[in-house]
Amino acid sequence: MSTDQDVYRSGLEPNPANHAPLTPISLVEWVADAYPQHCAVVHGALRRTWGELYDRSRRLGSALRARAIGVGDTVAVMLPNTPEMIEAHYGVPMSGAVLNSINTRLDAATVAFILEHGGARVFIVDREFSAVAARALEMLAARGGEAPLLVDVDDPEFPGQGEPIGGIDYEDFIATGDPAAPYAHPGDEWDAIGLNYTSGTTGNPKGVVVHHRGAYLNSIGNVVAWNLPRHPVYLWTLPMFHCNGWCFPWTLAAVAGTHVCLRKVDAALIFELMRAHRVTHYCGAPIVHSTLIDAPSRLREGIDWQVRAMVAGAAPPAAMIEGMERIGWDVTHVYGLTEVYGPAGACAKHESWEQLDVVGRARMNARQGVRYQVQQGFTVMDPQTMREVPRDGETMGEVMFRGNIVMKGYLKNEAATREAFAGGWFHTGDLGVLHEDGYVKLKDRAKDIIISGGENISSIEVEDALHKHPAVLACAVVAKPDAKWGETPLAFVELRIEAAPHDAAARAALAAELIEHCRAHLARFKCPREVRFAELPRTSTGKIQKHLLRESVGSASAI
Repeated sequence: MSTDQDVYRSGLEPNPANHAPLTPISLVEWVADAYPQHCAVVHGALRRTWGELYDRSRRLGSALRARAIGVGDTVAVMLPNTPEMIEAHYGVPMSGAVLNSINTRLDAATVAFILEHGGARVFIVDREFSAVAARALEMLAARGGEAPLLVDVDDPEFPGQGEPIGGIDYEDFIATGDPAAPYAHPGDEWDAIGLNYTSGTTGNPKGVVVHHRGAYLNSIGNVVAWNLPRHPVYLWTLPMFHCNGWCFPWTLAAVAGTHVCLRKVDAALIFELMRAHRVTHYCGAPIVHSTLIDAPSRLREGIDWQVRAMVAGAAPPAAMIEGMERIGWDVTHVYGLTEVYGPAGACAKHESWEQLDVVGRARMNARQGVRYQVQQGFTVMDPQTMREVPRDGETMGEVMFRGNIVMKGYLKNEAATREAFAGGWFHTGDLGVLHEDGYVKLKDRAKDIIISGGENISSIEVEDALHKHPAVLACAVVAKPDAKWGETPLAFVELRIEAAPHDAAARAALAAELIEHCRAHLARFKCPREVRFAELPRTSTGKIQKHLLRESVGSASAI
């Protein structure tokens, strides 16, 4: 046996004939070659083929490059699940720039922060969100921030359009692009392709930077983990601003699928679209699936084929998984975070589980599972020793990932990046256990993040808003289980003596006032659904003991 390890290196270096950086751009190139006439996009009366989608994406990339947008630049978009959002996932990387998909539910102040922190050179906005975008741009200007190039999207399928924000119309913009012009491929697959902001554990969101290699691999990983066939018909119930739609804008190109666009989750419309286009697959948070399960059975009439769903977000209740089985739909449970491109673990099913009753099957399927095939590691570890916890289903530890579908890091935040990657693993901040078969099961969230309808809510951000009310002395916000949303914010408030109400009616009125107060400072989905007045439990050093408040969540609402 040769001991010279360089014998297989010398003269065998990578070259253009045998090596190309991995990028999801190659997936749309492939499908445009293989299935140019296959339907790629359905949106109301609109139909576009993969050849047309490729053409429009190239036009977008060319139009951006003509305005000196390229490598190192950020293109922010505030778009719902429409054809323009799909095109952005190809056209923006084709310019060499980084796509920053902004959560359309955010308030103006947060949007302004993201535009400034991410250094957006271009801002593409659907007119439904023009009012929030305009306020954000005013805040950005007031701080001396550089104004991005504005592009307005006017969707003829949406009648409630707001006023344009003053930019060029999207169709006019891409018309300036040349679909035959050369476009950028990453010089290095480590180059950034996406910037996605997560609320994390503080009021200011953190910018998660993801690369071409990871985006490509997770796009293919979705195919393998979900066993996606050729030509699936995929309904966009999952917001594409969530981790780039869990990479599915790129995944659908890999299997020559069809995107069925949906601006807003509505049970009647979803079933209508399913029937009209014979939808086979969709993804979403538990609330989306529960909405469909709880909808009147007449709405599902005529859907007599197998529908496959993917669920992630707050750990789905077994009742939801049982409900999916009851209506005859197949559900795959996945787990991940923005920092791992969306789903990076899946509850891989076993034939032996079919021998269990429905409760047993739901219990097995409710676990977070094992790593995606394209991920190297997914386990539960003691964060102090960095050793895997025993596989006893009881010993708690921190859930961790490592591998090619882990972010580059947090933008302009080296300290947070080092902390997240301590010990050579990505620390999720979630607590869980390992079962005997190696499957991960979440038990709690380590840093008080509330996941409501699939959206992350920072308890600190909500507490900051409550503290702005003159009646509030101290407060603590925790998650309250909710049958519809998974979790909702519950605020425990300690009042100033002079503001304390004297009777039940006054308490109810003040609680309602505090909720409205929050709505003036936060996006509505972040606001408490319930306020309880109480003297907050504290440690000897004055720290509020949130674990005691969580234990009391199930008790009577009047405290």
